[in-house]
Amino acid sequence: MRTTPVGIVMLNDERENVYTKNNELNMRVVRDWAKLIEENVVNVDKSKPEIIIGSEIITGVRSAQKVGEELSRANCKQIIMCYNVWNFPFLVWPFLNSVGKDIPILSLSNNNGKYPGNVGLLATDGALRQAGFRTHRIIGDMDDKSTQKKVFNWIRASQALTTIKNEVYGCYGGHSMGMETGYFHLVPTIKTLGVTVRQIDQLLLKEVMKQIDEKEVERGFKWLSDLLKERIKYDGKMLTPDSLKNQLRLYLAVKMVNEEKGFDFCGIKSQRELTEYVCLADVAEMILNDPYDWNGPKEPTVCATEADAYAAITMQLLKYISGGLPTLFMDVRLYHPDLNIWDLCNSGNHASFYAERSFNPEDNFKHITFYPALELYFKAGGASVSFDAAPGELTFARLGLWDDEPYLVIVRGEVVDLPEKERKRINSETDPTWPHVHARFFCDYEEFINVFPCNHVLAVEGDKVEALTYLAEIAGIKPIILGEDGKKRQTPVWEIVK
Repeated sequence: MRTTPVGIVMLNDERENVYTKNNELNMRVVRDWAKLIEENVVNVDKSKPEIIIGSEIITGVRSAQKVGEELSRANCKQIIMCYNVWNFPFLVWPFLNSVGKDIPILSLSNNNGKYPGNVGLLATDGALRQAGFRTHRIIGDMDDKSTQKKVFNWIRASQALTTIKNEVYGCYGGHSMGMETGYFHLVPTIKTLGVTVRQIDQLLLKEVMKQIDEKEVERGFKWLSDLLKERIKYDGKMLTPDSLKNQLRLYLAVKMVNEEKGFDFCGIKSQRELTEYVCLADVAEMILNDPYDWNGPKEPTVCATEADAYAAITMQLLKYISGGLPTLFMDVRLYHPDLNIWDLCNSGNHASFYAERSFNPEDNFKHITFYPALELYFKAGGASVSFDAAPGELTFARLGLWDDEPYLVIVRGEVVDLPEKERKRINSETDPTWPHVHARFFCDYEEFINVFPCNHVLAVEGDKVEALTYLAEIAGIKPIILGEDGKKRQTPVWEIVK
């Protein structure tokens, strides 16, 4: 998975009689933090961000310039400023002006009475903030697990932002059916996240599908047939071997064009052109979002149904925040007040990973059935993917806009383990041939309905609230955290004073 280098440095006192006595200890602190980060910020594919340690503790202007230039040459995209002793705060400027100022900054200090690291942090970080830098501060002992967790979450957040900043979203066909909340809002998105878009007509996918190696299609078809067997419900009309193979051609075509155009994530409009004249995109979208295909393990490629751009961006951020886990795309479909759960379902791209949350496709596909596409909506045919998501914790999120200003809704929740009879009853009230997530949000129904920006909600495994909050704050996006988690948030100074 793509990552960006992290720089880690420390400022010190400029008096020689002081820094000669504590520099060895200070460098040990920096190296110990770097080691902790290297051991713990590891992605699903075992990749990890490169940690660049300043070659020396900064003790003067020339030292600050030298270390800043080193980190600049190493292409560091975020900086951790360690504080262990008192330092001369002005040295932060020749350092940052050398490394580059438009980067996330974490100020990290001990809480040690012997050395005034806190004093150095507040003096130096205070200078940064009064100049308008949105910094974060973490103070605590290095051995403290809660302190470590905050640092790792901040790195996940800064990594997500600095990685997506250099990416292009591939939008196949534009937002679907006039769904304006799915539109790519160019200016506010570039200002906050840096990511841009390239729109490609779906006609290109149709033409590339003609060029696909049929041997590869047959390999994919055999893989699905072996996994699903009689759970591919061919009906001789909407779902046939040929229509399923066409969905695999679409998957391979999107992969090919993504590679050619340099798209790290994408969205497929599908309705109505593909669904009426080519095939339903559900199978292609599922496999793109999964951590495997018939060629073995792979990195999930975020692909949003209906080319919902803000859904795709949210999914890409969730992927990076989680270290490369598959993400979920769902419709906010039906609330069941008697159970306090939502049935989140649509005909689109639930990654099969969430059927059992396994990186082994055999584990997940034993819960999956392919049904014929609904002729009412999807005349070109193909398979709809059906399964109930496995129980477990999720973090739900969605980017939205208020008067052209982005905000990010965040809420923790869980997939509820219901009896089979109850699940079937709930699914029958919408569409049992589609994938379902029976979810309980850790917030009130009214709170969710009051602020949620649209009909599509995204999710990833685990508790990612703190990391997503850091990310939004670094980017200058308002985080709206629902439930009890929202009450715990410390409002940053730049929100208080504006």
